[in-house]
Amino acid sequence: MFVRMETFKTYFALVIDECVMIGLNSIFLVSLVSTFIGAVTTVQTAYNLVSPLVPDYIISTVVRDMTVLELAPTIIGVIYAGKVGSSIAGGLGTMRITEQIDALEVMGINSASYLVLPKIIASILMYPMLVILAGFLSILGGYFAANITGIMTTAEYEYGLRYGFIEYMVKFALIKSYAFAFLIASISAFKGYYTEGGALEVGKASTSAVTSSVIAVLIADYFLAEMLLTK
Repeated sequence: MFVRMETFKTYFALVIDECVMIGLNSIFLVSLVSTFIGAVTTVQTAYNLVSPLVPDYIISTVVRDMTVLELAPTIIGVIYAGKVGSSIAGGLGTMRITEQIDALEVMGINSASYLVLPKIIASILMYPMLVILAGFLSILGGYFAANITGIMTTAEYEYGLRYGFIEYMVKFALIKSYAFAFLIASISAFKGYYTEGGALEVGKASTSAVTSSVIAVLIADYFLAEMLLTK
């Protein structure tokens, strides 16, 4: 991807277009899923914490930790792989079988650099922002669920969010988001770029891209936790 590159202006325009497709077009789905994940997590945590010895504010503490450490970066990563990963693989696969990639090579353009690099850069730029948005909306969804159902008061929910907070958890979530963004974009681009056959193979490439990306995200999630959280 880093040989026979085009001008910076060309890549800048391509990256902006990919950011719109990858990031802005995913905001609605990410917002919807993360809000309801936070609400459901709050309700289910309250249902399981029935001991009078456990204060109510622990519910929002659990929601905060689950959201920051796992729900925002990893669950949204699975959804991101399904939406963005399949789109990347399908788009590149279609270009491959319709010989558009071959046409770029004939014109002397490095097709891997021109088509794949902007997608990976845009993914690395936009996915951490989606994770931040997902974390905020998940906690907000938990707040609304707690107030609507009467599980706890606003003061208790806010106190639980601040109780025992470790700033490193946010850094860890962002580290995971950058890793997941690279894995999903690169795996999906690889599957699509090297598609062979016809329209049926494009569908198979998209399915394979999603499956491989999800597996890679889960494996990376485990190893990052081992490396960055264990002492």
